[in-house]
Amino acid sequence: MMGSDENVRRPYDDYKSWLDQENVKRLHRKSADAEAFFRKTGITFNVYGQDEADERLIPFDVVPRVLSAREWRKLSKGIEQRVRAINAFLYDIYHRQEILRAGRVPVELIANNVAFLSQMIGVNPPGGIYTHIIGTDIVRTGEEEFYVLEDNARTPSGVSYMLENRETMLQMFPELFAKIKVQEVSNYPRQLRRSLAACAPPNCEGKPVVAVLTPGIHNSAYFEHSFLADHMGAELVEGHDLKIVDGRVAMRTTQGYTAIDVLYRRVDDDYLDPLNFNPESMLGVPGIMDVYRSGGITIANAPGTGISDDKALYSYMPDIVEFYTGEKPLLENVPTWRCSEKDQLAYVLEHLEELVVKEVHGSGGYGMLVGPAASKKEVAAFRAKLIDNASNYIAQPTLALSTVPIFTKKGLAPRHVDLRPFVLVSPEGINITPGGLTRVAMTEGSLVVNSSQGGGTKDTWVLEE
Repeated sequence: MMGSDENVRRPYDDYKSWLDQENVKRLHRKSADAEAFFRKTGITFNVYGQDEADERLIPFDVVPRVLSAREWRKLSKGIEQRVRAINAFLYDIYHRQEILRAGRVPVELIANNVAFLSQMIGVNPPGGIYTHIIGTDIVRTGEEEFYVLEDNARTPSGVSYMLENRETMLQMFPELFAKIKVQEVSNYPRQLRRSLAACAPPNCEGKPVVAVLTPGIHNSAYFEHSFLADHMGAELVEGHDLKIVDGRVAMRTTQGYTAIDVLYRRVDDDYLDPLNFNPESMLGVPGIMDVYRSGGITIANAPGTGISDDKALYSYMPDIVEFYTGEKPLLENVPTWRCSEKDQLAYVLEHLEELVVKEVHGSGGYGMLVGPAASKKEVAAFRAKLIDNASNYIAQPTLALSTVPIFTKKGLAPRHVDLRPFVLVSPEGINITPGGLTRVAMTEGSLVVNSSQGGGTKDTWVLEE
């Protein structure tokens, strides 16, 4: 909110002038109201680990994060370029593999990667789209410096929090939105439905039937699965609700079985089809991959997209963007050391206390080391992990991440944030919702914003011109 010269940054001018006139007690009351609303609505998530199905309320902060229209244009251009490159990479890697022939990505990085699905080789997804929904995590280190922290191309979550955060702010502070013109996000479910329908398979007749496949109520993102199905007007189904009927994937209804054209799945690849992947899976549909390969259904996101957001591949993204677009990346990568390479591992082991180390296939903030915040015992334990299985890790510097204010009992206080804009891809084009989900570290000095690690969220405003 404040620049390095301690003056209010221009995007925050109107908000700060409103805030200065506000009664602090009213803000505390509104903050408590927001928590009560989230609890009443059931906006929770499950945390895995200590307690099975440990359900928690995601902390919400009433101070919005504000981006100017100019800042957003810069971000969205870079995101669109990256998304186009990811889709082109996935098509190539499952067909001619030109990028491997050109030596821009090592063959072994793909061949030995569990996220690469040989079952997808030669498959042409409807409309040529692999990543129908992408969540790109972005951090800021300076006024004009944005970095992509990672690409979420498998089953990105968090969009329901983006929508509920805005709805909560509209209810609590309607006068703010009358004073400040903020770009809309509430039409996301409608756009998602339209985007998915545009990816229907060729044999679809009439209006495409769309369904959301969830692992069930114990999944950490179940609230979001049901939220999106409800707001899209789509059916929410589990694996046991589906079966193959006459070469189509069909869902059980009160009128019998109805064929599905587009399945927005929130089930990981390994559990999608027990006949093709994990034979013990109870979450997927036996034979769905055979229907998919024959063009009988669209699965969003396509199986095998995980290879594109694999953290080991992340360091090659600048090459990937340039290879498929012919342009230099508009958004930079965070410098990354690949622990699978001997010289880079040596550097990481020598500077472990200064770095952030992540599992190649990790997510949600689990299984990572934040060197500057770790104890000597934690660093020593992670050193042993690295030596034992170096190829399972990458390392990055601890960037001087930007902060935004949160509202605490003592007033405003700075906390580190990242931003996850949500991107919809279809043959009709690329649609990026203005803003996205701002995740915020609620603990002073913490760099970890994941909700599973105690992080919270806040509304993200992109101002109109």
